[in-house]
Amino acid sequence: QVQVVESGGGLVQAGGSLRLACTASGRTFSRYATGWFRQAAGKEREFVAHISWSGASTDYADAVKGRFTIVRDDAENTVHLQMNNLKPEDTAVYYCEVEPWGRATIQSSGYDYWGQGTQVTVSS
Repeated sequence: QVQVVESGGGLVQAGGSLRLACTASGRTFSRYATGWFRQAAGKEREFVAHISWSGASTDYADAVKGRFTIVRDDAENTVHLQMNNLKPEDTAVYYCEVEPWGRATIQSSGYDYWGQGTQVTVSS
């Protein structure tokens, strides 16, 4: 069983920045494909960004390209999502999902483990 924990959410003004962190248990973290997803109130969960277990491949939703960056730090068993130039429409609960020995995908169903989420609120 893999435990996933997200942190770093909060309240920020439009144009501000936040850095989310996703930590996961397990000795093979360096082989976890990782994705960030978000779910706004009354909406379905949507893809934000993902990174392959090697870190060589990343992908972003069009809505966040150029503003968000996903990076991994295997020494700390952590994947970060750096979010810059935040907009009110970025307000949502952000979830980290991991798939051991799997491929990164934009589909939430492609991941077997996820955390409780962290709230991001962007005020206008």
